[in-house]
Amino acid sequence: MSSNPSNDDDAPKDPFSEMLERLMGGNMQGMDPQELARAAGLPSDPQAMAMMMQQVQAMFSAAQSEGPVNWKLAHDQARRAAATGGDPSVSSREQREVDDALRLAEMWLDPVTDFPSTALLGRAWSRAEWVEATMDTWKRLTEPVATSIATALSNALTEQMPEEMKTMMGPASSMLQNMGGAMFGMQLGQAVGALSRDVVSSTDIGIPLAEHSMALLPANVAAFGEGLDLSDHDVRLFLATREAAHVRLFTHVPWLTAHLLGAVESYARGIHIDMSKIEDVARDIDPSNPESVQAALSQGVFMPQRTPAQETALARLETTLALIEGWVDEVTAAATANLESSAALREMVRRRRATGGPAENAFASLVGLELRPRRLRDAAALWKQLQEERGVAGRDAVWHHPDLLPTPEDLDDPAGFSARRQLAESEGADVDAALEKLLSGGFESPGDEAAEESGQDSGEKDNNGPDGDDDAPRR
Repeated sequence: MSSNPSNDDDAPKDPFSEMLERLMGGNMQGMDPQELARAAGLPSDPQAMAMMMQQVQAMFSAAQSEGPVNWKLAHDQARRAAATGGDPSVSSREQREVDDALRLAEMWLDPVTDFPSTALLGRAWSRAEWVEATMDTWKRLTEPVATSIATALSNALTEQMPEEMKTMMGPASSMLQNMGGAMFGMQLGQAVGALSRDVVSSTDIGIPLAEHSMALLPANVAAFGEGLDLSDHDVRLFLATREAAHVRLFTHVPWLTAHLLGAVESYARGIHIDMSKIEDVARDIDPSNPESVQAALSQGVFMPQRTPAQETALARLETTLALIEGWVDEVTAAATANLESSAALREMVRRRRATGGPAENAFASLVGLELRPRRLRDAAALWKQLQEERGVAGRDAVWHHPDLLPTPEDLDDPAGFSARRQLAESEGADVDAALEKLLSGGFESPGDEAAEESGQDSGEKDNNGPDGDDDAPRR
């Protein structure tokens, strides 16, 4: 059914979707500011309209001084999301309990790992404090992906826009350029805020989100233990041991954080925008339901199919996360062997880390990065095998260099890890020995052999003397 543009009552049922479709398709003919305002549900009051536009313009222009992504918007959104449902301040009693648990955990870890204590003070954080402490790392972790998405979205929208529209935009084109960064910042903040209600510590997702910190979130620790029929003390102590083990590993393996971020950066280089997906989502947005916009964005609308290079980077990231979690899992089990509920808590944490929660799924949907160690059990079995073969020090020595890290093949066959490494080291030693011999002149070329033989012949003639004395000494 066609509509009469002169009659508001006959307007299309979903004008906002129609507007987005026309924008994405480059068809702006016949659209005027009043139509746009009505379609977007904007107020008719000029003053209210002016105030709203100022807020929108401030939101977009803020990104200009920060780069392609509006990190301030991400931070503010994360704080709001963290406060959803309440965020009580940490009491002095909770601080003491966390500090005592982390101190005891450090003592339990000493005999089961070769990495020494970090001597860090134990901290108890509220959800908002977790956001503040980890936001810089979230920025570093997601900036390669966020920048690629924001840049790609800006380029894609610019390419879609007709030339006459580009001319009309003029100076306002900067708002369009910042749109991707603002949208990504808002969604990232929502995901980080949601995670703040799930995580129990600073390293709960397997990455050191707060450098030089060792902390638990008492409110989330209590929520973790609900319905387990276990004492709060045991739950807190087990989670404290995991936190202390994570912190020891990241502190004494300085290359590990850069190794993880390198995989993220490799992934980010392949980001591009699937404009057809954006158009599909635009058709499904209901302007009368603001949650539909949020739902559309949370579907990973900007994430296209992964490239082979991205799949390789993600496989490397997933393997490293599994090795980290497997080591922490094994070390924590050994450290808490005398804790009656240790086995039950270990199994619960394993399932929780392997499957991820809603917040982790939202983050994965947003940036295409799944921070879940699916092969945690295989990695734990490998570290256990190495300890049995080499002892605690030999097991932990594998972390000395990234080239020593186990591979997915090693996770498939933990028992064969040492044999494969011995073979590789033997082959490497043969190559090194051959190279050393070559550099030291130990190898003789065919020319050298010929020269030596020629020298021997000449020496025999000389030995006969100038007069050919047969009685001269012979060699």
